[in-house]
Amino acid sequence: MQLFYYSSISPESNSLELDKEQATHMTKVLRKKAGDQVHITDGVGNLFHGTISLVTSSKCNIDVAFAKAYPPPTSQLHIAIAPTKMNDRMEWFLEKATEMGISKITPLLCEHSERKKINSARFQKILISAMKQSNQFYLPVLEELTPFTDFIKADLKGVKGIAHCEETDKKMLSQLLHKDQDLTMIIGPEGDLSLIEIEMALKNGFIPTSLGTKRLRTETAGVYTAAIFNSITES
Repeated sequence: MQLFYYSSISPESNSLELDKEQATHMTKVLRKKAGDQVHITDGVGNLFHGTISLVTSSKCNIDVAFAKAYPPPTSQLHIAIAPTKMNDRMEWFLEKATEMGISKITPLLCEHSERKKINSARFQKILISAMKQSNQFYLPVLEELTPFTDFIKADLKGVKGIAHCEETDKKMLSQLLHKDQDLTMIIGPEGDLSLIEIEMALKNGFIPTSLGTKRLRTETAGVYTAAIFNSITES
């Protein structure tokens, strides 16, 4: 199934008109034409069947019909991660985590962060592309770049873990998780979280978490977390 994304659609919709960029991609890149069948999601669990009704050089109209509503996952993963210095590494994490069904991503601004600005629009496009490629119907929520001190005080669901490189007592990630349980995991920057940040997180209910004996890059730690989460919650 080739899946398309259109946010401004509802179960009551019977037609939609793509903007010029979307229309160009649909008709020039994908070579779709009038009469072709397409599948569309709104990114919040709904699937629609569509038939292309009109194609011009700058316009593409689609007749749509609601097909199915998919329930949200019983377990949701939220990763708060410091954007990497090399932007392509962060983008790789966004793509792979989305393919594995992550629910929410919060870019974190930490004391040792080397990247202090992000391109949210670019990140959002990567999430949409990965969702479509993996035939999923829920688009991960992408939060704004958030200061670490604000994030740890937020009202977060489920188990809260923090992965860092300090030699302290930690629980293995697999020991924290149970089926049908939400997880929020903090993953720090290349220079690791500061001792002050770690202490603040612990005081706010975060559990020191081990991601194994090997030292992982920031983006690898994020993907590893998503993989372990899936292996437990989807078994």
